[in-house]
Amino acid sequence: MPEKQDRITFEFRDEYQRRPIAEKIIRLLESGAKVSPLVIDGSWGSGKTEFCKKLIHLIEDGESSLRPIYVDAFKADHADEPLMTLMAAVLNALPEAEREPLIKKALPAIKFGVKTALKAGTSWLLKQDAADVVKDFKDEVKKAGDELINHAVESVLKDHVAAEQNITALQTALAELAKDAPIVLFIDELDRCRPDFAVNMLENIKHVFDVDGVQFVLITNFDQLRSSINHCYGNGLDAQRYLDKFVQFSLSLSDTHKPGGNQAILASTTHFINLVGKSELLDNTELNGERSSLLIGLIEKNRLSLREVETLVLYLEIYQTLTNRKGLSGVGTYGYFLLRVLGVYLYCFEKDMAKAFARGQVKVGEFASSMGREQLFDQWNGDEPTTIDLVVALISSENAAYGDDFSFKDDTQRINWRKAFQAYCGTEYAGHSGGFTKTVAGAIETMKLAG
Repeated sequence: MPEKQDRITFEFRDEYQRRPIAEKIIRLLESGAKVSPLVIDGSWGSGKTEFCKKLIHLIEDGESSLRPIYVDAFKADHADEPLMTLMAAVLNALPEAEREPLIKKALPAIKFGVKTALKAGTSWLLKQDAADVVKDFKDEVKKAGDELINHAVESVLKDHVAAEQNITALQTALAELAKDAPIVLFIDELDRCRPDFAVNMLENIKHVFDVDGVQFVLITNFDQLRSSINHCYGNGLDAQRYLDKFVQFSLSLSDTHKPGGNQAILASTTHFINLVGKSELLDNTELNGERSSLLIGLIEKNRLSLREVETLVLYLEIYQTLTNRKGLSGVGTYGYFLLRVLGVYLYCFEKDMAKAFARGQVKVGEFASSMGREQLFDQWNGDEPTTIDLVVALISSENAAYGDDFSFKDDTQRINWRKAFQAYCGTEYAGHSGGFTKTVAGAIETMKLAG
């Protein structure tokens, strides 16, 4: 599995050629252009966190005057205090001599935030969020009379005036601190946070930390962030327009790269090849080389994320372990090897299809569709079927009903496929024993610890 290193850098690993992107981000942050908050968007499992940490280390190791600070928002969302989370991160990154003055400026603003949260939690701030709270409030009004109401409103107004003063003092202190060494807070894992915490974090960034010399880079999945906003404010709100109030510039991490400047390939494909090559359990298997083509084809068809590829490699390691290192080590013909690999893949990503194979109730149309095929390969004029075409044909030969898109249409197609079966599996015939389907099912049963 992936190598571990406490301080990972682009020099250590940059298979997906992302250093140039990081260098351009640094240039933007140094330029004076109003790019903050800047969002680095990427799907789950696309390597956002690793890229973020490499970017921070590139700043630290270079000649930039920027002062980068990393914040794992997901680890902090249980505390439910975004302002305190951000201030703690800033304070933790400062030398001891610079902390004390900032703490004195920050405490009143933080105290107000906590105080307001506690009052809001008991509806003290006259926030009637539910019918029973409204009723309770009305009952209290009847008991207390106008004097209590006036006192409550006056207290709220005083608190808000104090809050404005405290926040202004904090902003002034932050601006002074960032004058010589601009601060960049990298907020990671925002898409994994509770929706209310994620939205509160955005609002704190906008209203409290809108300070000269302080910039924010948000590492997140934009789609999930939009969902968080709709969760908090309802689907009637245009989440993108809401986000536009907070985000100045965004970019998406590409899921492809061009090794050697050649044709773009999926980063996940490279990740798979590298992980298999580094795995002690898979080192001497048929997956090192051309026999990985089925899985590479499925990775590319489904555009698996880097994290999903790591899960797939783990499942392959588990299968190899459960078969005493024989299942993927060239036992039997190439065709049967592919069918075993297919079983592991289905168990990993296609649970319903795996159950159908285990029960011996495969619907060929659904299976072929999951492989990205709508009919049998029939281009025999010099072309060869891919390994995906092959496994679809092998399973179809045992399960397809006469006359559908996955039965042999004529003698020419039947003869061509029988030759392919002979070349890949050592047999021209199928259908009488169900051996191809059973091979897939056997791998699935092994993964269930039953085979």
